[in-house]
Amino acid sequence: MQEATKNIYLIGFMGVGKSAIGRRLAHELDAQFTDSDQAIEQQAGLTVKQIFEQSGEATFREYERRFVETGHPASGQVIACGGGLAVQPGMLAQLKQRGIVVSLFASEATILKRTRKNKQRPLLNVENPAEKIRALLQERSPIYMQANVCVATDGRSINDVVQHIKRACEAMNS
Repeated sequence: MQEATKNIYLIGFMGVGKSAIGRRLAHELDAQFTDSDQAIEQQAGLTVKQIFEQSGEATFREYERRFVETGHPASGQVIACGGGLAVQPGMLAQLKQRGIVVSLFASEATILKRTRKNKQRPLLNVENPAEKIRALLQERSPIYMQANVCVATDGRSINDVVQHIKRACEAMNS
């Protein structure tokens, strides 16, 4: 990936494949991969779960805002964004100014299957995770749909999704 190449931001709900797809996409584009949650954990010295427990969701969202504004290089990156990052007021517009925004989607059933064993997802540590997924998807999906590129991940290999994203980004750059 050339230094002047815009960043690619992967957004979408937790469990849609942003990290796995992002790693492979970065490798294929010879770019750096960054997971916003991991970068925030490194900066804060706490896990996302600990930030939520100790300081609340608003504090975590402020970490996300700072990450977007100053916490990563301006080009040559594939960035997997936390599920709630792009839905904060003004954040999707900021991501679009900084690069190409690709939204990944999966069905509620797929998301539940992919996330049910991970206890590090504070928003799903509730009595009825399926209901919480449904409610959050209803709230967030209209924002996710405003990305430059939207890609479904259900029933598709990582490679298939990566190739789809590469073609879409190439078409946007031509």
